[in-house]
Amino acid sequence: MLKKTWLLRMNSLILMVLMLVCVNIVMAQDQSLSWTKQASGVWVAEVGKPELRNFTTTSGVKPKLEAIKAMQNVEFPLNENEIKAVVFDGKTYLHFPLEVGEKIFGLGLNFKTVEQRGRILRLHVDHYGGKDDGRTHAPVPFYVSSKGYGVFINSARYIDVWAGTAVAKDSKIPMNPKDRNTDKKWSSQPYSDNVSFLIPAEGVEIMVFGGPTALDAVSRFNLYNGGGCLPPLWGLGFWHRTPTLYNDEKVLGEVAEFKKHQFPLSVIGLEPGWQSKSYPCTYQWDPGRFPEPAKFMAQLKDQNIQTNLWMNPYISPESELIKKLKPYTASHTVWEGFVPDYGLPEVNTIIGDHIKKYLLDAGVSGFKMDENDGYDNWLWPDVTLFPSKIPAEQMRQLYGVMMQKMTAQLYRDQNRRTYGLIRASNAGGVSFPYVIYNDYYSHKDFITALINSSFIGVLWTPEVRGSKTAEEWLRRMQTVCFSPLAMLNAWSDGTKPWSFPEVEKQVAEVANLRIQLIPYIYTCFAEYAFYGRPPMRAMNLVDGFTSNDEKVDGKLNSTDNPYAQATRKEMKDQFMVGDNLLVAPLFEGETVRKVILPKGKWYDFYTGKIAGEAEVINAAPGLDKIPVYVKDGGIIPMFESAQTTLKSGEKNNLIIRFYGTKYADYKLYDDDGETFDYEKGAFSWRDIRVAAAKDGKLKGTISKAEKSKPDNIGTVKFQFMTE
Repeated sequence: MLKKTWLLRMNSLILMVLMLVCVNIVMAQDQSLSWTKQASGVWVAEVGKPELRNFTTTSGVKPKLEAIKAMQNVEFPLNENEIKAVVFDGKTYLHFPLEVGEKIFGLGLNFKTVEQRGRILRLHVDHYGGKDDGRTHAPVPFYVSSKGYGVFINSARYIDVWAGTAVAKDSKIPMNPKDRNTDKKWSSQPYSDNVSFLIPAEGVEIMVFGGPTALDAVSRFNLYNGGGCLPPLWGLGFWHRTPTLYNDEKVLGEVAEFKKHQFPLSVIGLEPGWQSKSYPCTYQWDPGRFPEPAKFMAQLKDQNIQTNLWMNPYISPESELIKKLKPYTASHTVWEGFVPDYGLPEVNTIIGDHIKKYLLDAGVSGFKMDENDGYDNWLWPDVTLFPSKIPAEQMRQLYGVMMQKMTAQLYRDQNRRTYGLIRASNAGGVSFPYVIYNDYYSHKDFITALINSSFIGVLWTPEVRGSKTAEEWLRRMQTVCFSPLAMLNAWSDGTKPWSFPEVEKQVAEVANLRIQLIPYIYTCFAEYAFYGRPPMRAMNLVDGFTSNDEKVDGKLNSTDNPYAQATRKEMKDQFMVGDNLLVAPLFEGETVRKVILPKGKWYDFYTGKIAGEAEVINAAPGLDKIPVYVKDGGIIPMFESAQTTLKSGEKNNLIIRFYGTKYADYKLYDDDGETFDYEKGAFSWRDIRVAAAKDGKLKGTISKAEKSKPDNIGTVKFQFMTE
């Protein structure tokens, strides 16, 4: 009897082991992917059991399907049989094919690299630490290929990526091992034909975005996430953040100094000292420094200046918020402040009501939301428990998006547009009106980050804080005035735009140029919102940038065609603003730089003289100018004067510059500049056309505003820059 019982138990044990083995074998088998077409050029597939909490469910933003539908219809851009998915050990393994010579862009806000093929990353929200390893302010799990498609992994987990480094034994490329002892061509990184992802979850949603160009793929990705933001007009002016402990009188005195120096100013930013306590924060005005905040902000608005307030997420025990908020906070604190769980509607209501009552209703125009990105010892640990049951890992990936969503909705409820700053964002945050910034301060790397931001649906500003020399100061000012948000951040040392008197005139000139260019930049942002095209973008997204003249006798023809050689290199220091402006910054110590001009003729922005065509040129504009070029037929609408701040309802006179000789059309965007009425049709696209008149000379025309549509344009003058 005992022997029979023992045999039965042994058989049961063997059966259980076999079942577990079989389960693991099944789990490790390739998953069959079924691609569903969501819109023109957009396909979705699910692997295993995707988590309910991801980027798109968190943002809650609806895709702009009609805008996607209007784009060119394309076929699925990859070989479906070469996309592999496996669920094993509680994780999801994904593999996407790569072709020889294919370049990969995106995969987060990188600061030193633009091309990501050959890199290994862990996509993890963090303060940028000086190395492109995936830990950054916006580790967006989206990449775009030089072949004209994009891939998005919709998982708010720490995702490991092998971008063309994982070598599978069943690769399409035959194995060709080399002897390291004797073969100089031996490589520690053999050729890889795939991009691989490891997601620590038992399933995931995948999206593929078609082209036919890389810019089309990026545009579809942006539109699927709600389209880009459209800032209020004032948001595109010049910003100045005052020192931390300034009071209302000192801030107003600072504004007076801007007027004295005839320097444009649209936004004043108040740093931590506006609060009664910060680190952690009360979200309450300090009664000593700002006894009458509503009166103070009204004084600023009388001068057409908006107010932006600094905050971080961590709530002081002394804040009046805590009585209601404490039950909805995390198990751990940061700087002895409570961490609100924005995954709960109660938190959004409690904090939202407080912000509306004390800040929005008093006249605050927006926020700078700091320290929601990392360091590990500054943020909550991953062992933290949140009342919403969202794992701390996911919370870290999503927290910046959640804060953007909550504050943006407060302004939307009042039919007011806002524009602000954020330290952490991710996929899903495309449509929220926030620009990323950080404390890392390499000027060259700032421009690389600006280029990378255009691949992943975020905005980035190379803000100016300080400089050791007048030259560096001016060079930084020149670049920030061609970014999504032009700002001097004097919170620490109180620097002013005129802190270096020897370049005060040049700094004022580029800041005023920024103001004059707002009609053009605002139209770029409208194209971002309506069509998904990033306002500032990488050269790799420009049609005609890459040469097809690649090889002669199997080698790159760098002698006969240096342009072909140049466009094969990683482009980290020049970028486009919209379709027409090419910006090539100079950095401290540089008097000359190489600029790669795409196909077609290009003209100097300042003089209108031809600069080149599909070639590499040397730019030496002197200290006073940042090199800027306009493509043939480029139309640049500008404000006639830069000495006035922007005010809703006032007509602005325009000068419309035209470059080159190629006849051109351009659509200029116009709305009230402040509200969301444009979403209900209260906007206009004014047609600008330049062509030959009967006498053979160029003539410019602009269409009238449609009846009952916004019309904020006054007189219009055309300026033909090219003789």
